[in-house]
Amino acid sequence: MAQRVLALAAQEAPERLREALESLGESELGEMVRGQALKGRETAALLRGIFQGSPCSQRSGVLRRLQVYKHCIPLVESGDLHLSKVSEIIGLLMLEARQLPSHALAELATLYVDVIKGGSLANGKSLELFSTVLTALASSKDSLAYGQGELNGEEFKKQLINTLCSSRWDPQSVIHLANMFRDIPLSGEELQFVVEKVLRMFSKLDLQEIPPLVYQLLLLSAKGSKKTVLEGIISFFNQLDKRQKEEEKVPQSVDLEVATMPLDQLRHVEGTVILHIVSVINLDQDLGEELIRHVKTEQQKDPGRALCPFSVALLLSVAVKHRLQEQIFDFLKTSITRSCKDLQFLQASKFLQDMFPQQYDVTAVILEVVKNSAFGWDHVTQGLVDLGFSLMESYEPKKPFGGKASDTSYGLSKMPAQQACRLGASILLETFKVHEPIRSDILEQVLNRVLTKAASPVSHFIDLLSNIVVSSPLVLQTSSSKVTETFDNLSFLPIDTVQGLLRAVQPLLKVSMSVRDSLILVLQKAIFSRQLDARKAAVAGFLLLLRNFKVLGSLSSSQCSQTIGATQVQADVHACYNSAANEAFCLEILGSLRRCLSQQADVRLMLYEGFYDVLRRNSQLASSIMETLLSQIKQYYLPQPDLLPPLKFEGCIMAQGDQIFLQEPLAHLLCCIQHCLAWYKSTVQLCQEAEDAEEEDVGFEQNLEDMLESVTRRMIKSELEDFELDKSADFSLSSGVGVKNNIYAIQVMGICEVLIEYNFNVGNFSKNKFEDVLGLFTCYNKLSEILKEKAGKNKSTSGNKTARSFLSMSFVSTLLTALFRDDAQSHEESLAVLRSSTEFLRYAVSVALQKVQQLEETGQTDGPDGQNPEKMFQNLCKITRVLLWRYTSIPTVVEESGKKKGKSISLLCLEGLLRIFNTVQQLYPARIPQFLQALDITGGDAEEPDINVTEKAAFQIRQFQRSLVNQFSSTEDDFNSKETQSLIAVLSTLSKLLDPASQQFLQFLTWTVKICKENALEDITCCKGLLSLLFSLHVLYKSPVSLLRELAQDIHACLGDIDQDVEVESRSHFAIVNAKTAAPTVCLLVLGQADKVLEEVDWLIKKLNSLGSDTSEDSSQASNQTQALEKGVILQLGTLLTVYHELVQTALPAGSCVDTLLRSLSKTYAILTSLIKHYIQASRSASSTIPGRLEKLVKLSGSHLTPQCYSFITYVQNIHSESLSFAEEKKKKKKEDEAAAVSTVMAKVLRETKPIPNLIFAIEQYEKFLIHLSKKSKVNLMQYMKLSTSRDFRINASMLDSVLQERNTEDAENEPDNDQSSTAEQTDENQEPKKKRQRKK
Repeated sequence: MAQRVLALAAQEAPERLREALESLGESELGEMVRGQALKGRETAALLRGIFQGSPCSQRSGVLRRLQVYKHCIPLVESGDLHLSKVSEIIGLLMLEARQLPSHALAELATLYVDVIKGGSLANGKSLELFSTVLTALASSKDSLAYGQGELNGEEFKKQLINTLCSSRWDPQSVIHLANMFRDIPLSGEELQFVVEKVLRMFSKLDLQEIPPLVYQLLLLSAKGSKKTVLEGIISFFNQLDKRQKEEEKVPQSVDLEVATMPLDQLRHVEGTVILHIVSVINLDQDLGEELIRHVKTEQQKDPGRALCPFSVALLLSVAVKHRLQEQIFDFLKTSITRSCKDLQFLQASKFLQDMFPQQYDVTAVILEVVKNSAFGWDHVTQGLVDLGFSLMESYEPKKPFGGKASDTSYGLSKMPAQQACRLGASILLETFKVHEPIRSDILEQVLNRVLTKAASPVSHFIDLLSNIVVSSPLVLQTSSSKVTETFDNLSFLPIDTVQGLLRAVQPLLKVSMSVRDSLILVLQKAIFSRQLDARKAAVAGFLLLLRNFKVLGSLSSSQCSQTIGATQVQADVHACYNSAANEAFCLEILGSLRRCLSQQADVRLMLYEGFYDVLRRNSQLASSIMETLLSQIKQYYLPQPDLLPPLKFEGCIMAQGDQIFLQEPLAHLLCCIQHCLAWYKSTVQLCQEAEDAEEEDVGFEQNLEDMLESVTRRMIKSELEDFELDKSADFSLSSGVGVKNNIYAIQVMGICEVLIEYNFNVGNFSKNKFEDVLGLFTCYNKLSEILKEKAGKNKSTSGNKTARSFLSMSFVSTLLTALFRDDAQSHEESLAVLRSSTEFLRYAVSVALQKVQQLEETGQTDGPDGQNPEKMFQNLCKITRVLLWRYTSIPTVVEESGKKKGKSISLLCLEGLLRIFNTVQQLYPARIPQFLQALDITGGDAEEPDINVTEKAAFQIRQFQRSLVNQFSSTEDDFNSKETQSLIAVLSTLSKLLDPASQQFLQFLTWTVKICKENALEDITCCKGLLSLLFSLHVLYKSPVSLLRELAQDIHACLGDIDQDVEVESRSHFAIVNAKTAAPTVCLLVLGQADKVLEEVDWLIKKLNSLGSDTSEDSSQASNQTQALEKGVILQLGTLLTVYHELVQTALPAGSCVDTLLRSLSKTYAILTSLIKHYIQASRSASSTIPGRLEKLVKLSGSHLTPQCYSFITYVQNIHSESLSFAEEKKKKKKEDEAAAVSTVMAKVLRETKPIPNLIFAIEQYEKFLIHLSKKSKVNLMQYMKLSTSRDFRINASMLDSVLQERNTEDAENEPDNDQSSTAEQTDENQEPKKKRQRKK
C-alpha cells in the first residue's frame, strides 16, 4: 500500500491518491507509516504523499492529517528511528502544521499536553513540533471550544500552558520542555508560570542535570522574568549548601536517605552553573544589572539570603567583567562593613540580642567561598584577589604608632573598618594557599603595594607577606626575582617598612643563596648612602642576617628559626648551612657594621639595640661583638681611678653651626655592654668545657667588668657639678647650652640606670652592692628632680618630662618582686637598704608603669626581649602579681604621702594595674585565662586544664570592690578622688571579662546599683565613671530605660520644676544624683544613654521595614517576628517618653544640658515619625490593623511630651532673654568694655536656641504623619494631640496691647500740642494690628 501511495504521489494524481487513502482505516494508515519509517525508506516522500491526498479543505483530509500526526509523535519519541529520520519527519510535520485549521491545531496541542502529562516523552525531539503548533494557535483568531465555553487562539494557548505547568512533568523531559518554551511567543504572565514550574522541578532532578537546565532557563530569561530566574537559582543552591552543612554536622547519619550528595559533585555543579550565568551575562548585560538589583533588594530584607556562599561566588565571577566590577565591589564592601557594624551593635546590647537572636556574619561566608573555590572554581579566584586587595586598601590603618607596625592594629581590631581590612588579608592568604596559578600574582601585588605606599602605613601588607612566606617559602623561590627587585628599593623605604619586609622574607634567605647575595649587595651600598634612612635600613638588614645565619658551635640549633621541611629545601641546602661559610660571611658583615659605629647617633643606636639579639641567637660571634663594644667604650672611658666624671661626655656631642647634636648615645652603649656581658657570663658558665676558647676571651670579660665597677664607683662619688649640671644650669631648649645640658642630663641619668641594673644583677643580694645601687639612684634622682623643676617653670619643655627608662622589662619585674615580695631571711638585711628609700620604691613602680604604657602603645618595649611577646607576657604577670599584692595589702591611707610631693606608691600601683588590665585585653586576648591564673597567688603554678575566666575575674573584682567601699566610707579628708577614679576604671576594665549571662555578672551589677543608690558622691569625675560603669553593665543585662526613668526623676527632684510654683515630690532613688552632680554631669550621661537607646530603636525600625517588605514563603514566621519587634520598639519608646517627660519639666541651667536635651527631643520625634511611617506602610496590606499599644504610645506622646516640650521652649527662651537683658544693662553702664561681652552672650544665645526650630519642625512632621495614619486606619489618633501654640515667630497679643498703650501715654505726655496729622498717624499705628487680626478671621 505504501508503494501505491508513493507511486500515485509521484504521478501527481490527487483524486486517485485521496481515494486510495480513504480506503485505509486509521490503524492501517498508522501501520503503513510506522513500517515505512522503520525500514528507513522514503518516509518523508510517503508523508508528503499522504498530505497531498488529504487537503485541509475537506474534513476527512484534516482528520487524516491529524491521524498521521498522532501516529508520528509516539513514533518519533519511541527512539526506534535514526536521528536524521526523526529530524526529517519533524521538519515535514512542522511545515504542514501551519496549514491545519485552528480546531485541528487545538486538538493536536491537547494531545501533546496529554503526552507530556503521561510522561511518555523519551527524547523530546517532537517538542519542536509542539512549539510550532502553539505558535500557530496563538496567531489564530477563530473561536475554539474549551470545556463548556469558547476561547480564541491566544487564550486557548494560555489555558494550555497553564494546564501544562500545573501538571506533573517527567524529570527527564524538563530540559527539552524548557528548551521548547524558548521558541514560543509567551506573555509576561505565561513566562512567569513556565519559569516557576521549571524552578520547582530543580529539586526533582539529578544534580548533574541541573547545569544544562539552568542554561536553558537563562536563555529563556531573555524574554523576561530575569529576577525570578536568578532568585530561584540562588535560593536553590543556598538551600543545598545549608543541607550539606547540616549533614556535615551530623556524623555518619543513620538515616541513609539524608546523605544525598557528595560534596565535590555539588561544588562542581555550582561551579558550572556560575560559568553558565557569567557566559549569559556576557551576552545579555541586563541580566547582570538584574543580578545586582536583586542582591541589593534582598540584602535590605534578609542579608543571609542575599549573600550566601553561592551568590558571593557568582558576584565575584561576574565582577571580572569591568563594567560591573565597581558596582559589585562597592556592594560587597558596604555589606561587609554593615555586617560588622550590626554584629558590633548587637553584641553591645542585651535588648537587641533578645530581639534578634540570629546573627549573620558575612566574613564567614566569604571565607567559605575561598574554601569552596578549591573545587576548580578558577573563574572566582580573580574576583577574590581583587576583593581582598580592595578591602585592604579601602580600610587600611590610618596612622602608625611608634613601634612595630604589625601591632598598631591591636587597639582598633574591634572597629568594623579594621575587621574589613583583616578580612581582606585572610581572603588573600587563603586564596594563596588554595590556588597555585595565582600565587605569583598575589605576591607581586603585595610587594608592589609595600613599595608604592611607603608614605602610608603598610603594616597590614607586611603581615600578609609574612604569613604568605611562612605558608610556603619555596613558592617564593620561583618568584625570587620579584623579591630581589623589591630589595633594590630598600634604601628609599621608611625604616619600619624595611624591618617588617626583611623579617617577612627571612625564611626565603635560608633557602635561596641568590636572594641572600643580592640583599647583601644592596645593604652594602646602602651603608655608604647619603640618606640617614638608607643607612639605618642597612644596619637593620645586616643585624637580621647576623641573627639568622648560625655559625657552627653556636649554642642553639643551627637550623633556621622558621621550620622548613626537609622536602622543601633543595640542592641549595648544603651551601646555605655551610657553617664555615656562614662564619666568614658573618665576620664580613660585622666588619661592615663596625664602620657604622662612626656614623650618626641614630645608626649607632640601632646597632646597640640589635647586638644583644645577635649574640643570643649566634653565640659564636660573642668575642667579635664584645671586642667591638670594648674598643668603642674605650674611646670615652677615662682609666685614671680618681678622675671624675669617669667618662668623656664632651666626645658624645657634636656641634654643627649653632645646633648641637648627640653623636654617641653613651648610655645605650653601656646598656648594650651590660646586657651582652650578663648574657655572656651566664652562657659561658653553662659551657665550661670550651676552656681553651674561654682563656682567649677572658680578656674582654675582665676588662669590661673592671670598667663597669670603676664607672659605678666614680659615678657615685661624682657631684652634679662634675657633669657641669647643677640647679643653676640652663636647661632651655632654645639655647645651645641648654640643649647640651639636656643631652648630658639624659645620658647621665641613663648611665645611672644601666649601672643600677648591672650592680643589682651582679650583687647577688650583697649589702654593699645595694648601697651602690642606692648611691647611683641618688645621682639619678637629683637630676630627675632638677629636670622636672625646670620643665615646670618652662612650659614649652613639658614634653620632655621623663626620659625613657633604660631598665629592661625583665629587670623591672625582678626588682619589684625583690622589693615587695622577697621574704627570704638571707636577703632581708641587704634589701632593707633599698626598701628604706621611699623614693627608690616609687621610682621602681613608676618605671614599671612606663614600660607597660610603652607596651600598650607599641606592642613592644625597649631592651632585650622587648619584641618577644611570650617573655613580655611572663614579665607582665610577674609585675601584676607584685603590684596587686602591694596595693591590696598596704592601703593608700596608711602611706604618709603628705610629706612628699608626688603620688603615693599605692596609687602608682593602682594606675599600673589599670594599664596592665587594658594592655592584656588588647595584646593578649587569647592568654587572659593564663594571666588570671598567674595572679591567683594561692593556686601556685599548677596549670588548671580549663580555667573559668569569669570566676577568676570576679575574684579580682571583689578585691577592688572592697577598696572602693573603703574609699566611700572614709571621711571627707581621707577621700582620694584620683584613687576612686582609678578604682572605677579598673572595675570597668575587669567587668569586660565577666560573662554577661553569669551569676557573678549579675552580682556585680546589683552591687554597682547599690553603690550608686547609697553614696551621695559629690566628686564629678568619679560620679561620671561610676554611672558610665553602671550603664555599660546594665546594657548587657537588659535595656536601661527603667533605670533612666529613675535617674530622670531624681534630676527633676534635685533641680526643681520650670514652673517655680510647682513643688516636685522628692523620690530619691539614687543618692549619687545631688545638687553638685545632677547638672550637667548626670543629666548629660542620662541623655547620652537615651540617645543610644534611640539608635537601637531606630535600627530596629529599619529592620522592621525590611521585614515588612519581605514577601517570602515563611511569611507567618516573619509576621510573628514583626509583632515581637513592634512590641519591643513601642515599649522602649514609651518608657523613654516618661524619661523625657521628667527632664523637660526640670529647671535645667542654660548651656550644654538644654542644648543636648533639645537635640535629643528632635531625634525622639524623628524616630516616632519613622515608626508611624512603618505603620502607614503596613496599613497598605489589608490585614493590618493599628495595635492598641501604638494608640497608647501616641496618647502618651500627646499628653506627656508635646505640651511639656512647648512650655520647655518658652522656659529656654525666657532664660536666654534674661541673660540678654542682663548683658544689655551692663552695656549701658560700661559701654566700651562690655560691647565684646554682649556680642559673645548674643552669639551664645543664638547658638543655644538653634535646635528650637528643628524641634518644632520634628513635632509637626510627627503630627502630619499621624494625620496620614488616622486617615488610612480610620482610627482618630489626633484626638490625643493638642494644637501647638508656641512658635519662634509668635505674637503675644496681650503683651502687644500693653506695650502700645504705654507708648500712647508716653507720647501724650511728651507732646500735648500735637497736630492732627500726627494723631492720625498714631491712630493708624494703633489700628494696624487689629486690621491684621480681622483679616485672619
